[in-house]
Amino acid sequence: MDLEFSGEVWFWRGPAPFHFVTVPEDESAELQQMAAAVTYGWGMIPVAARVGETHWTTSLFPKDGGYVVPLKDLVRRAEGIGVGDTVTLRLTVDA
Repeated sequence: MDLEFSGEVWFWRGPAPFHFVTVPEDESAELQQMAAAVTYGWGMIPVAARVGETHWTTSLFPKDGGYVVPLKDLVRRAEGIGVGDTVTLRLTVDA
């Protein structure tokens, strides 16, 4: 499954601070349909991700009935991304 969407970067200041982009509702619904076949742990979904020219692997976190994409510092630095920026993400999920 391949998905592409845009979203705003937000910061979570928890015990392990991180930057995220929320997966839109329609795309989250598509992911939920295949989640049982690919999920591990507490509902995490492994994906190959791309922003601009930067590719990386990560896992989507379940949150509030949908998913969020963590943005590694390396990715944000390479693409010049900051909190509040809108980015276009491309995700690939292998089932």
